[in-house]
Amino acid sequence: MPVLPIAKLGNPVLRKVAARVDPRDIRTKEFQQLIDDMFETMLEEPGIGLAAPQVSQSIQLVVMGCEGEGGFPTTTLINPTIVYYGPQQVDNWEGCLSVDGFRGKVTRPAVVRVQAFDRDGTSIDVEADGLYAVCIQHEMDHLIGKVFLDRMTDLSTLTQLSEFEKFWRKEPTPVI
Repeated sequence: MPVLPIAKLGNPVLRKVAARVDPRDIRTKEFQQLIDDMFETMLEEPGIGLAAPQVSQSIQLVVMGCEGEGGFPTTTLINPTIVYYGPQQVDNWEGCLSVDGFRGKVTRPAVVRVQAFDRDGTSIDVEADGLYAVCIQHEMDHLIGKVFLDRMTDLSTLTQLSEFEKFWRKEPTPVI
């Protein structure tokens, strides 16, 4: 399978609101291939989440997965909607495959509940916390033309990756 090119900050596709996917298209060979290609691209980069606009497809499709302790299951979200935000807020370091070489602190709700279609076209309802909740929100931001930089309230934490490794990193920070 081919690895898809990642759209980088400055590409207009990253600032567009993505179109909803027609549920009748989900089970087509072409759409299933796009999902597979996105997972392969995400893992090759490496990352833990990837939204279709990041591969220049302006549609509401997100893939994600993070193995290991503190991780979360492999997930495909099509036409996702967050239906609940928990009241607690948490600060997390975020990075992005479309914003090379930077990390920054972003405050987001600690718990979310999302409704979507999965890769089979089945309606799902997922409640997520921790890194899973952060990843869902980060990737869904791509579907409305936002990147993590837009969510930062304190730009003094924006740091290049090499400096992050020296001065800020206390634990592994996956790229979302």
